[in-house]
Amino acid sequence: MSITGWLKNRRVDLGDVDDGTFVELAYRIVLGREPDAHGHKHFLDRIRKGAISRDLLVRTLIDSREFAETRLHSDISTSLHESRGRFVRSLPPARRIVDIGGSCQGSDRGAMVEMGYPYPFERLTIVDLPSAERHELYRTDDDEARRVVETELGPVDYLYQSMTSLRPIPDSSVDLVYSGQSIEHVTRAEAALTYAEVLRVLRPGAVFALDTPNARMTRLQQDEFVDPDHKHEYNHEELSGDLVATGFEIVDAWGLNYGGPIRTREEFEESEVARRCGLFAAIEDCYVLAYVCRKP
Repeated sequence: MSITGWLKNRRVDLGDVDDGTFVELAYRIVLGREPDAHGHKHFLDRIRKGAISRDLLVRTLIDSREFAETRLHSDISTSLHESRGRFVRSLPPARRIVDIGGSCQGSDRGAMVEMGYPYPFERLTIVDLPSAERHELYRTDDDEARRVVETELGPVDYLYQSMTSLRPIPDSSVDLVYSGQSIEHVTRAEAALTYAEVLRVLRPGAVFALDTPNARMTRLQQDEFVDPDHKHEYNHEELSGDLVATGFEIVDAWGLNYGGPIRTREEFEESEVARRCGLFAAIEDCYVLAYVCRKP
């Protein structure tokens, strides 16, 4: 439904609103401010010439950098979700996928599908703890009822067990393993067992992708872990070293949400980290570590 149609359905009649007033309303609703003189004139001229529609004006404002930095990503949780979605959408096509810790509260399609993984697959298996064994923050009532869920990309099934064992998944049978915000929920020793299992199930040349909070930044944010269920938060040197020691080749190392080369707690600004959404090369200076690894 169009923006104007949506408003009309809610008895906001824009039929008598002139073009100049519509531009002002669009700025107020989308950007939360009055239009600047240049912007007002630019969009008013284009509407009057028929170069853009009113709906396209609103869409242009929503797609603007200003909206992303000041309205869309005003808090760190929504901003990180967007950055992680971009990372997931950058992953390669795969027929057989395993998502470690990929249950999604509110959707039985799983985290990868909900975050916009774009490619069809033959099968995606989510490996996660049974609800009763999770921290109370992550318990749900219907997890064990999920077995096979049909999605527009392919079937999603569930294995309710620890990530430290990926059995009964056969050796060298998987094209892509993803672990999103999961490895920090187990100890470093348990993570080592998980990496070994991932290496076992991947085909030669297949990909292991993961993202996790960057301890260098989270320790500037606060002394304790940023989630009460976290067991270990990694820095880049530590996690990259563990991955290489397991036998993976790191193909790409990205940081999500750039915090800057800050070194003191006084310099950490959560709003600035939220504003700088996306993937960055300066991994050590970002809030989340993200890796794409390959099994040799």
